[in-house]
Amino acid sequence: MVRSFSVTARQRVRMIDPVLLICTLLLTAMSLTTLGGGLGKMMDFSSSAFTVQIISVVMGIAMMLFITIADYEEFIDKFGKAFYVFSLMLLEGTLVFGVAAGSNMSYLRFGPVGIQPSEFVKAAYIMTFSKHLAFVRDKINNFKHLAGLALHAGLIIGLILISGDLGVALVYMGFTVIMLFCAGLSSWFFVGIGAAALIGFPYVWPMLHDYQQKRIIYGFKPELDPLDKGLQPLLSRQAIANGGMWGQGIDGGSYYERLYASHTDFIFASFCEKFGFVGGIIVILTLVVMVVRILMIAKTARSLIGAYICIGAAAIIIVQTLENLGMCMAFLPVVGITLPFMSYGGSSMLSMYIIIGLVQSVRAHREKYFFEVEN
Repeated sequence: MVRSFSVTARQRVRMIDPVLLICTLLLTAMSLTTLGGGLGKMMDFSSSAFTVQIISVVMGIAMMLFITIADYEEFIDKFGKAFYVFSLMLLEGTLVFGVAAGSNMSYLRFGPVGIQPSEFVKAAYIMTFSKHLAFVRDKINNFKHLAGLALHAGLIIGLILISGDLGVALVYMGFTVIMLFCAGLSSWFFVGIGAAALIGFPYVWPMLHDYQQKRIIYGFKPELDPLDKGLQPLLSRQAIANGGMWGQGIDGGSYYERLYASHTDFIFASFCEKFGFVGGIIVILTLVVMVVRILMIAKTARSLIGAYICIGAAAIIIVQTLENLGMCMAFLPVVGITLPFMSYGGSSMLSMYIIIGLVQSVRAHREKYFFEVEN
């Protein structure tokens, strides 16, 4: 006699991928160590920022465990459409009621608490876009279905662009392209998009704000404006170099103290100044192992939806890491991108833990049921 039985929540938790969990906690520990090492030395490295980061980590771990237990496919079937509609409403609400962060209208504030909606929308977008890709898998190169995917992605990315947050919009574009490529979209579409971008660039460039144009120009060549737009990436590069092989120590370093956003966008530079070239390599290798492990989980997913979720999660880490490290080493324009699990920010930290929770759910639900054979 063959009898099926459901797997309990405790058994699901035990199915968490240990390598992915260790990488996640290691990066988080390095983040807290960096923030703790700068306490009292500058306003950004304050005790309140350190406390917020710890609270975000605790909440993130709890949410990751909850999502791991939930069946990702059933969750998407029940709440996917609602999440997508709510995401659009949240981004639209941010444009109307949001608080400006520099030149971006990308934050909502509730008393002393501020959130960045575009960070949380990532998880909902990955879920719904993965389901959409799985639905049109065999017809993805059909113009009608491709138009539907473009609309799905365009509404979200368009609202983020309108808010002025170019950096986050680039992340969305980057991991969307990777997901489409892995889903089987013809290479000719990418060639066409590339050609259209080259043709349209002279027309789009004048539409950018002056500060955005300067960010791009001086981002690739910060030496052209070392006292203004190029100052931060150059300071970041000096902070990394000042760390040497082994770093200045957890309490050491001085360049990061003069670096704007040294606890968020440029935390990699702060970490390298404190822990040196060796510390920086550990961060990069940990992120690489994390991406490889997520792609391995994608191979064992029980459905295309699960595989695409994993691909989307890996793509986010790849795109954000490349953009962030490029900024920190003065190779790419400064566009305000956080380093996954390292940068300060409750929204960023919670969002990444939720996304890892989705990957863990894919791993824990490789099979819906176990089977027991009785004679």
